[in-house]
Amino acid sequence: MDVFGEMPDGIPVKRISLEGGGLTASFLTYGTVLQDLRLEGHAKPLVLGFETFDPYLTKSPYFGATAGRYANRIRDGHLEIDGNTYQLDRNFLGKHALHGGAVSMGKRLWHLEDSSKNAAVFAIDLADGEMGFPGKLKAKARFSLLEGGVLDVVYSATTDAPTLCNLAHHSYFNLGSDTVLEHQLQINAGYYLPVNEELIPTGEIAPVEGTPFDFRKPAPVAQGGPSGTFDHNFCISPDHLQLRDVAVLRNPSSGVTMRCRTTEPGLQIYDGARIDIDEPGLGGMKMGAHAGIALEPQIWPDAPHHPDFPSALLRPGETYRQHSQYIFELDRP
Repeated sequence: MDVFGEMPDGIPVKRISLEGGGLTASFLTYGTVLQDLRLEGHAKPLVLGFETFDPYLTKSPYFGATAGRYANRIRDGHLEIDGNTYQLDRNFLGKHALHGGAVSMGKRLWHLEDSSKNAAVFAIDLADGEMGFPGKLKAKARFSLLEGGVLDVVYSATTDAPTLCNLAHHSYFNLGSDTVLEHQLQINAGYYLPVNEELIPTGEIAPVEGTPFDFRKPAPVAQGGPSGTFDHNFCISPDHLQLRDVAVLRNPSSGVTMRCRTTEPGLQIYDGARIDIDEPGLGGMKMGAHAGIALEPQIWPDAPHHPDFPSALLRPGETYRQHSQYIFELDRP
């Protein structure tokens, strides 16, 4: 473990490196950011990130972070639980809550609780009222590199008062090209959530058939963004299920394939259309539009306002759990 940088108040940000299953990875105590990820036999990084720490504070659109305590958007930052109303931090367009607020768990220091050659466990305590959310939330994130090129992600959390909990790993993946537009994407979902001009779900659960969002068979990522951006939740299931395959991303030119498995009912896909960063990325990568694509297993966005969406409510005595995997493979000649 080494010191990667420091917070504005001078507290050091540490980096831990893991190795296993043909993968190497580096994680930061800041936001549990996956700062770098490599696959044996493929020289380029698999995720977007920075070589130094300071750009993470000012330029990162959640590169590699844990998004929460509610990943994705909540309309108007409005929350009602058991008849009590809460105003959340409105850090998206000045109107809506995004990824838990402006100073959420993806932008705070975590404690490295345990580590080994191929695994690390991080923990964080969020205070009652943090970013407007009720309840003291204790969360943990375990990252492991397993045999077969598996990046294994396990989240858990408990609370002392009714609250929301919906965490997501927020890496932007690039499997070896300048952009991801020609990466082939397959998603095991027959429905998705249409959104309004502010990226808030309309409430409709729409079939993908006959739309650019039909990725039930492999298709170029570019298919999903005819209007310039593609940032939607795919409805994998109506509730949490066992760990299962939900998506495949493949770059034909590099021969790298990534499979995504999760217990979550939703998969947010963002094609990186709004990336516009003048800072060079890992390996000198240019980070403009579509430089990476995010595949974020999670509960559906804006669920508190839609009783027919999967619930993100967490009560005292319950434990939130999520298990997701990203599995990498390189075609061998």
